[in-house]
Amino acid sequence: MDAVREAAVAGQFYPGKAAQLKHVVDNLLQEVATDAPCPKAVVAPHAGYIYSGPIAAQAYARVGNGAQQISRVILLGPSHRVGFSGIATSSAEFYVSPLGRVPLDLAATREINRLPGVAVLDEAHAKEHSLEVHLPFLQRCLQSFSLVPLVVGQAEAADVARVLDTLWGGPETLIVVSSDLSHFLRYPEAQKQDAETSRLIEARHTHISGEQACGCKPLNGLLQVLRQRDLNISTLAVNNSGDTAGDKERVVGYGAYVVEAPVVWKPAGVADESAAESSSLNTSQRQQLLHLARNTILRRLRGERELQIPLEQYHPELQRQMASFVTLNRHGKLRGCVGNLASSRALVEDVAHNAAAAAFKDPRFEPVTLTEYAELELHISVLSEPRRLPVTSRQDLLERLRPGVDGVILQQGDHRATYLPSVWEQLSDPEQFVSELRRKAGLPREGWSAEMQVSIYTTCEFSSRRTLF
Repeated sequence: MDAVREAAVAGQFYPGKAAQLKHVVDNLLQEVATDAPCPKAVVAPHAGYIYSGPIAAQAYARVGNGAQQISRVILLGPSHRVGFSGIATSSAEFYVSPLGRVPLDLAATREINRLPGVAVLDEAHAKEHSLEVHLPFLQRCLQSFSLVPLVVGQAEAADVARVLDTLWGGPETLIVVSSDLSHFLRYPEAQKQDAETSRLIEARHTHISGEQACGCKPLNGLLQVLRQRDLNISTLAVNNSGDTAGDKERVVGYGAYVVEAPVVWKPAGVADESAAESSSLNTSQRQQLLHLARNTILRRLRGERELQIPLEQYHPELQRQMASFVTLNRHGKLRGCVGNLASSRALVEDVAHNAAAAAFKDPRFEPVTLTEYAELELHISVLSEPRRLPVTSRQDLLERLRPGVDGVILQQGDHRATYLPSVWEQLSDPEQFVSELRRKAGLPREGWSAEMQVSIYTTCEFSSRRTLF
């Protein structure tokens, strides 16, 4: 039976019936409809919808413009009911609202559970409203997404920033920080304090206090990451409960803030001098490609529309035309492998295409099923441009190969085959490596021909463990 975090404040902070909830959220979003681009991150309040809904909608109206690209949401909020140190993840497989289930990205959760100060604490999630109230907005704005819910206790900004850096991803990942502003001041004092807090947020001040924003812990972590990445945050709107459904003697402040998605442009017509070398991808870029590959397969299994790839929003390294292979393993055995030896499209597009082909079009295997998906391990190889290796004999080739480094392409007439560098792990002896590669190409294991052409390449290789969502 699936582990589910059930809705705890439905019927209190927001309508408990699906039809009424859809109506309320859609009306709030329609009031502030905009064609502004989807942000990378938002800060939005978590009070009852009659109080803070209009302000939250200011941020989510823009999120809705990214429905085609967003497939994962990192949601952070403060703890109101349970005192603890660190950052609490959930062991649930789904978060639930009256609008249905949202699957959790369990692979991401396992990854950050290895970080200092991060651990599973279901008690912190069970009754916490700071995360739950955002679900209906996300469900109405996005088509399909997985969730990483994080309740932040007594945690340093650096600890939160470390988690956000790990999960930052690309345009497929949205970050949501849940926070109200001042609490229980008189209306004029609240306006003054919340204006000052907004100024500090825009200045990326990383020591905002709990009196200024109840979600100060996750907020300070986000602001630290923005400083590190040189990204700006801007204010969309600020008001308080005295402007919506409360009196003006003791008000709670609300603000909506957005972090614009970084857009990196690649100059047209500029030659890439490093194109002949293997790609050097950092941890974040590798995670983006693994998540893209996983999500491409999952969307196909669920019968959903193909994920749109906003190419211009990826780092130039991921926009480069490069070839890749995507390999699927299950229980240590090959379950599919498809790739290209020559680059013909952007790396992100190539990885997405090859992931789908490895799962559903490898002629050696039946298509992957949803049941198998949870047990798949993904391995991505990003190839350098192959270069000819002038060899005069089989012995010459054996002496020049670099075990564990070189991928090899053998071609003789219509016979052609390749082994990735990772194959050296199974075939460590060069003689055996070449013999098996010749057999793969449909040639006799032994022998040589003057017509034989040899090319070599290197790879940047990385893997995910199991790909549970």
